[in-house]
Formats: sequence, C-alpha cells, structure tokens
Amino acid sequence: MKFGPVPVGESAGTILAHSQRLADRVLRKGHRITEADAAALASSGLAEVTVARLTEEDVHEDAAAAALAERVGGPGIRVDKADTGRANLYAERDGLVTVDAAAVNALNAVDPALTLATLAAYRRVAVGRMVGTVKVIPFAVRRASLDAALSHVTRPILSVTPWSLKRVAALSTMLPTLKDSVIDKTIRTFDGRLADTGAGIVRDERVAHEAAPLAKALADSLKDAEMAVVFGASAVVDEDDVIPEAIARAGGRVERFGMPVDPGNLLVLGEIDGKPVIGAPGCARSPKENGFDWVLDRLLAGIAVTGEEIAGMGVGGLLMETAARPHPRRGKGRAGKTAAVVLAAGRSSRMGSNKLVAEVAGQPMVRRVAEAALASRADVVVVVTGHEPERVEAALEGLDVTYAPNPHYADGLSTSLRAGLSAVPEDVEAALILLGDMPLVTAEDCNKVLAGLSEPDTLVAIATANGARGNPVAWSRRLFPELKATEGDAGGRALLSRYADNVTMVEIGRAGALDADTPDALSEVRSAAGGVAAES
Repeated sequence: MKFGPVPVGESAGTILAHSQRLADRVLRKGHRITEADAAALASSGLAEVTVARLTEEDVHEDAAAAALAERVGGPGIRVDKADTGRANLYAERDGLVTVDAAAVNALNAVDPALTLATLAAYRRVAVGRMVGTVKVIPFAVRRASLDAALSHVTRPILSVTPWSLKRVAALSTMLPTLKDSVIDKTIRTFDGRLADTGAGIVRDERVAHEAAPLAKALADSLKDAEMAVVFGASAVVDEDDVIPEAIARAGGRVERFGMPVDPGNLLVLGEIDGKPVIGAPGCARSPKENGFDWVLDRLLAGIAVTGEEIAGMGVGGLLMETAARPHPRRGKGRAGKTAAVVLAAGRSSRMGSNKLVAEVAGQPMVRRVAEAALASRADVVVVVTGHEPERVEAALEGLDVTYAPNPHYADGLSTSLRAGLSAVPEDVEAALILLGDMPLVTAEDCNKVLAGLSEPDTLVAIATANGARGNPVAWSRRLFPELKATEGDAGGRALLSRYADNVTMVEIGRAGALDADTPDALSEVRSAAGGVAAES
C-alpha cells in the first residue's frame, strides 16, 4: 500500500485518508474516491489530497477483517458485517466465553496492522453481547500478513459454551453460632448467581457441621442433582476438615483444596460419581465476584475444572482488597486507638419532632449517648449532625466531642457513616458506632463491645440483646473503606454476611435493643430509665 499526498486530478480510485468537507456533503476517511468526488474536491479549491493506494499485494481492510473474524469465531458466535476495517463478534446464545489465549497472542504478534481483542476467558455473556472484535488498523494489509495470521487459527479460538448443568443441590452445615437468617440470605444469593444460567436449586438442605451427616446428605442429594455446593458453617482449614472428609466418606475424591484467588482461597473442589462438589469459601455468601464464581461458572457450562487449572488462576486472582486478609501490624506491641461515632443526623420522621433532644432521665437522650461514649475507653468521640444541628450541638454543650456535619443526611444512614468515619483520626484502629436514639447504652456496654474485637479473627463486634442482634457495633479499621462505600439505609448490614466468619456477638442485655424512634418507644425507654422530666 502506498500512502501520501497526490494531486486531486489523480485521486480517483484511491482511498481518502482524512475526511474532507465539501459544499454539499462530507467525504469520510476510508471513502473510495470517484471521478465525481475528485472533480468536487478540485472545485473546492484543493490541489492535492492524502490517500492510500492499494497494490496487488494488498487486501482491503474490510475484506481482511471479515476473513479473520470468520476464522476466529466458533460455536455460539455471530460475525457482524465488516466496516471501516472492523468486524465485531457477538454471542448467539447465553453461556460462558471460551478463548484460546495462546492463539490470540500468536495472531496479534504477526503484524501490528492486524488485531484481535476479546473478553476475558470464562466471562458470562447473554445473547447479543459483543465478545470480540477484529480491527485492521490501516486501510489495507499485506496479503502475506493476512495469510500468516490465518495460519495461526487452525480452529475457532473464540466461542460461547452454553450452560449445561440445570439441577444443583445446596447444602448448608449448621453450628449453634450460625443464625438461620444468614443461611437464608446465603441461599437467596446463591439462587441469584444461578438465575442467568437457567440452573436452579433442586435441594436446599441443612445438616450438622459433621462429616457423617454431610456425607449422607451429599450422597442423597446427588441422586437427583447434577452438582452439589456446600456452604460450611465454619471455614475449611485443612484437607481433612469436615467438608473434604464428607466428600471422601460419600465415595468421592477431593480434586483441590485451596485456590490462588482472593477472595476465595478456602474453596474445596471434589467429585462424587463423576458429579462435581464445591465446598464454598465464606466469601460465597456475598454476591460480589470471588473465586467461587470462577469455578462455579465453568462447571455450570459443563467445562471440567482440574486442580492444575485452579493452580493457574493466580494471575488476576487478586479480585479486591478484603479486610479479612491479614494486614501489616501498625506499631508492633502497641494497642490501637479507638473512636466512638455517634450518629445524630436523622430527621426523626417517625417521632414527629427531634427525638435526639427529647429528655430521658433528665437529659437529652443524645447527651446520654455521648456521655457514655466519653466515659468509655474510646480515645475520641465524633458526633455526626445533619437535621437541626444547632439543637443537637446545644444538647451537647460543654462535652469534648468532635462534630462531623453531614449535609446529605436525608440520603440514608450510610451517608452519616461516611461522614463520621471520615472524621476519625488516622491512627484509630477501630470505631464503635452508636445510635443517638439508644440512650440506655452505658460506658460499660461500649467497652464490652470494643473488647469483642480482641477475639481471634474478629473484624466486627456486635452488641446483642438476649441473643438478638442490636447496637452498638464496633468495626475494625480494615472495614472502613467498605463501610464508606455502602449506600442507603443498610449501613454496615451488607458487610456482615460477607464477613460472617469474622463477627463476634457481645451480649449487653436490653439496652442493645431499645431505641426511642417513636413516641411509644420513647415512653418505654423512659420507663426503663426510671422516669424523666417533661420533654423539652
């Protein structure tokens, strides 16, 4: 191909390199110039124009792109008509993208003029999703380069494998510390994972966290199901732990324990009578992508997964910065500082007036909460304000607290969490989140909950009232980034299932459940506090 300027009178039959605006139209780059176009260009005052002139050794960009795309595309792929040197490839069915990465790399190494880009291998796609694109960069490519590229594609290298497995058993092991609500949410999350694939849960069973009953449940469930997934009440920590042992007892074998994907390290992959069994890591309780998805999706598409393949997942296997991963110690041997964050920004819409300044035992309730926080072992107390901040600050007059204004308080609790945590000093290792309408919580209660963070592997300590989850809640700094990223009124609840293995419950009694957010609730709180003066 020859490229460069030519006199306009000699441009007919060449390819325009740059768009040209005429009086009545625009000639786009890549346009093949006709005799009429050449005359119009001359009439516009141009003496020369930059063009590409193809020789017998060249293949036009569209023809080259079409030929390469047709060779690349395999089952489940539709190739769109080539235009401007580009031919796009689309999924013709729902399924999983499979890519021969070595062949793609070999093709792209032939000539910079020829390029193929694809989705990452084993990505979920729906019908109509673009999965790849061939682009010929210049207006033509040498025939020898095209032939060399085609020689690297001896078989299709990009395809969409349809979903294959349809019947899945979900088994959950039980321990007294694991609440039914956590399992219920796990199953809903898992069902959501399966939704796009056409698979469904045909058996949802809960068994004791012991090898013998789990082995029986696995054997029974696989009589009908094509695959079983076990959500363990406790993380697998050894190849002889409950889930691997149960697979062996059921007559199966463990293909792999552990994977170089984080989150997802503690996955177990096995099989019983040729049917796959996954011991799900704890992160599988979260809907966010993790190593569990990488194995689950391939199996649902009928693609075998070996231990060797799992071992090769390390590159790209760091999916997110997770707080459960051990962090470098901050100041070896030194106890970290703590903060208390009092959320006092709400509109009190259920109360009808600002509940935070309502008196309980002779004091505005928000002051009682702040004083409990100040009397605790927290090193700093932050109060988040929003609705009627002047009234809240007046109720706290004289107290050594830091204010964190939240102008977005109407958008939900998460905005107050973000404001409060952003005001916490850098050297604070944990934050106790208190609600401004829970005035029966004492300094001793605060200290108990903060102490809960010292339990092994604990990232969250939650106050409970007679076994039921309540407030306040203490959070390790490792979770601050994820807490700040929450939205709406869910606050940190969305993180609790993700880090279920890193939560410690701390019983503090009735105070952990009594919040004065309605007139009736305020009366109950006042009664429990032993009587109060009239509301201000």
